[in-house]
Amino acid sequence: MAEIPQQLPRTLWLGFGLLLGLLGVMYLLSLAEMSRAHKSALPFLGPIADFTLTNQEGQVTTLADLTNHVWVADIIFTRCAGPCPIMTGQMKSLQDMLPPASEARLVTLTTDPGFDSPAVLKKYGEHFGADFNRWTFLTGTKSEIAALAGGSLKLSAVPIKAGEQKNAADLFIHTTIFVLVDKHARLRGIFETGGEDVNWANVQPDVIATVLQLEREP
Repeated sequence: MAEIPQQLPRTLWLGFGLLLGLLGVMYLLSLAEMSRAHKSALPFLGPIADFTLTNQEGQVTTLADLTNHVWVADIIFTRCAGPCPIMTGQMKSLQDMLPPASEARLVTLTTDPGFDSPAVLKKYGEHFGADFNRWTFLTGTKSEIAALAGGSLKLSAVPIKAGEQKNAADLFIHTTIFVLVDKHARLRGIFETGGEDVNWANVQPDVIATVLQLEREP
């Protein structure tokens, strides 16, 4: 009986190790299941036209800066009090969940370039913990943004008339989707977030699995 207390810590460590091993197996199985769910070929939804915009550092950004990278894009505006903070938080979760070896990029466009200057976008990104080595915030003229957002990425935004605004931040109605672009600048996936966290637990694994599938493509 005197030996039981001496063996108890070893037993606990053994149990803890077995638990970690089981969790690791479950994680690998879940990744394998996601991979099987996304092994079918993804459709080509259209090419991304060249663009010239400005990032949060005030630097010119073009399509060439994203070529050879898979990227995820959305559209928001920093004064938004509705879905935009939620969507930006979801983009942050993608940033955190992508494997360190992934070279995928995240791109957030503003639909409010008159207010969202590079400095404003940088402060907004910092507030959400953006890694600017992976995540880029873009602004430009209204026509430049519209050409990329609506013309190539299927991201739409419509200004709300002054008399119909519910509050000072109620400026635009815009899509709440994340779109995926492959390494050859082709639109390959559209994921509806709904601008809320209710279904994000289901959407996020699909987005990550699709990013990784596109990265495996030549």
